Amino acid sequence: MKYMLIMRATDETFEAFEGADFNEIMDSMGKFNDELIRAGVLLSCEGLDPDASSGVVVDYSSEPPVVTDGPYGETKELFGGFWLLNVASKEEAVEWAKRAPLAGKGSKAEIRRVTTIDELPQDNVWIQKERAWRESTGQL
Repeated sequence: MKYMLIMRATDETFEAFEGADFNEIMDSMGKFNDELIRAGVLLSCEGLDPDASSGVVVDYSSEPPVVTDGPYGETKELFGGFWLLNVASKEEAVEWAKRAPLAGKGSKAEIRRVTTIDELPQDNVWIQKERAWRESTGQL
């Protein structure tokens, strides 16, 4: 099963890491990612630009959708990055999340199961097209 570990940081978290040595941060993240790779569970991982004000929000509550600058809502908790894991259970995903580096004061990890294409109606033409695309790109 696939699970996404969504890392959330708060203003307090960012303050705690202000002035931290970049090489130490990279070393910590690298070691954790290496553990995930050696365990055979890492599918993908990315971090997001910490400057949330450079992003935009597309709000679909009106027609046409409204685009505004900056993060959605308050910056108390921002989605900072993720790991996508292929593990046997939610419990295993939780155990990996507990070991994540840089999980400082105020930060949180949200763990969500990623549904697979196999769980969707296979007779749907759009699912069939997506499956063909995934097969052509080596994703299945």
